[in-house]
Amino acid sequence: MLSENLLKLMINQVNKELYSSYLYLSIANFYAEKGLKGFSSWFKKQAEEEKEHAEKFIEYLHDNNEHVEFESIEAPKNQFKDYKEPLTIQLAHEKYVTSLVNALYEQAILDKDYRSVNFLVWFINEQAEEEKTAQDLLTKFEYFSENIKDIYEFSESLKSRN
Repeated sequence: MLSENLLKLMINQVNKELYSSYLYLSIANFYAEKGLKGFSSWFKKQAEEEKEHAEKFIEYLHDNNEHVEFESIEAPKNQFKDYKEPLTIQLAHEKYVTSLVNALYEQAILDKDYRSVNFLVWFINEQAEEEKTAQDLLTKFEYFSENIKDIYEFSESLKSRN
């Protein structure tokens, strides 16, 4: 059985992961409306990945006979000042999610809940990858942001993401 504190944090994480999915769908929509289909496709896949993260937490909670309470999901930002802003938002958001995962891990250690500690190791590693990917995408954008043609070509290169 999970401690009350860890349970609250995990349920919060479910909702934060769903918000992440919602945020990335909003970003995908922004890029699609600007004709940058590669960025749009990339963020749609990112949104799906975030939804899968929420599902992992839900499954873990169910496996521990816990009830999952869904909360309202805040509307994400829908308008951006330029093509770069969504990428800076993504990086900041991934750093925020990392802080949430770290808080979960710390609580599991405090609770001596080693099964949860083990479960959360995957998310710690995943967040390291998410932050690096977001930083790399932003860095590459900065290299290719001299003009709209370069941004378009960079966007097209993102269509091949698996």
